Order: sequence, then C-alpha cells, then structure tokens
Amino acid sequence: MKKRFLEIGQIVNTHGLKGEVKVMPWCDSPEFLCAFKKLYLKNGDPVDVVNARVQKNMVIMKIKGIDSIEQADTKRLTVLYMDRNDVTLDDDVFFQQDILNCTVVDADTGRQYGKITDIIETGANDVYQITDNDGKNYLIPVIDDVVISTDIDSEVVTIRPLKGIFDDED
Repeated sequence: MKKRFLEIGQIVNTHGLKGEVKVMPWCDSPEFLCAFKKLYLKNGDPVDVVNARVQKNMVIMKIKGIDSIEQADTKRLTVLYMDRNDVTLDDDVFFQQDILNCTVVDADTGRQYGKITDIIETGANDVYQITDNDGKNYLIPVIDDVVISTDIDSEVVTIRPLKGIFDDED
C-alpha cells in the first residue's frame, strides 16, 4: 500500500527575525517544494505555507502562525510531509518511496534478482541498489536500456541487466 504522506524536507534552521525557516528539501528540487501551499507534520497536522522561495539549494519558508525567531527555533529538525494526492506525476515518473522494496525481475528469463533497497542519485542517472535473498547488493543504472518497465501497483521493476552485473561474466 502506498503511503499517503511522504517526507519532502526538514526544517534545519531559522532565517531572519520574523519567523521564517530554512528547509532542506528531500525532493528533486527546491522549486518542487516551493509549489506547496499546505504541508503536514508527522502526526498529520496541516501546516499552511504563507510563502516559500529558493535560496541556493535550500528553501526559505514562512509558515502561518510562526512569527518570531523564537517560534521558528522550536521547529528546528521538524520533518515536513507532502500529501501525494496534491501532486500529479507524469506516467514515467515515480516517488522514490514507491520504488523502494519493489521486486526486480529479468525481462527475458523471469528470474527474480531481489528487491530495490536504495536509490543512489549520481547526476547522470539514478542507480538502484538491489539486495538479493542472501543479502548481497548489486547496482544497476536506471537507463532505458536496462530498466524496461516499472509497475508500481504490482511492485515489480522489470530489467534487462548489463552483462556482468549479476554474474562473473567477462
């Protein structure tokens, strides 16, 4: 079952004297985080975003009800969540949370390689870490030649692995 609320960032510091906070985005871009007018706390309580702007790789955010540096300081290290229902993704775009723990299957043989246990962002393309039943880890690049399909509802990622990834071929 997909989680409705997903971690999107963490308040890491205060900014200025009027209650703004500095948020470290845990999403693709700080601009994505700035698009939300409502976020949530871990307990599900809503947080109204008055305004948000990008500053370098961080987000400076004004939250309704936080009007002083002292109030903002009490929110330090608070994790903010988004409601997945507030976002429409393109067909070939997925939340990382939905990819993790998917079973990885060979497109040609049907062999199950294991489950995706981590997603590493390299800049050029993401890399999936796959952990097999024995606890051994493998890395596969998330490129069209390797990742054939992703079925989030069935929790299956179908791949055509590059030679040598899962065996000791030359």
